Amino acid sequence: MPDDKRDSGGQRGFVVNDRRSTPDAPPEPAPDLPTASEDAAAFPQIDFHTFIISLGSSALLHLGELDPPDGGPVQVDLPLAQHTIDVIAMLQEKTRGNLTAPEAEFLEGLLFDLRLRYVERSKSAKPG
Repeated sequence: MPDDKRDSGGQRGFVVNDRRSTPDAPPEPAPDLPTASEDAAAFPQIDFHTFIISLGSSALLHLGELDPPDGGPVQVDLPLAQHTIDVIAMLQEKTRGNLTAPEAEFLEGLLFDLRLRYVERSKSAKPG
């Protein structure tokens, strides 16, 4: 039976021996990763407007209104589009009274547009 290892608090512990690397093997060079400033430059500034645009773009993608970023075929997923629209509506409700007038108007307009597109798409998806 192996030795019973206990830490300073008297708790039982265990020892992990990593056998994946050998002491004779040279360390692998670290990949060239972008710096934090390069990462920040690749994305737009985070604010309420860009967050809502991101969610709206997701809804449009699921409605089949945008081409997928991977270049694959357009796929309509109405339940996922409805879910994303509901998330935006929930954010509208939870942020009511805390938005600037332009933010509130943008959110209202986006929801109106997405809901209209959803209804149009769901009508065209029904057989007959």
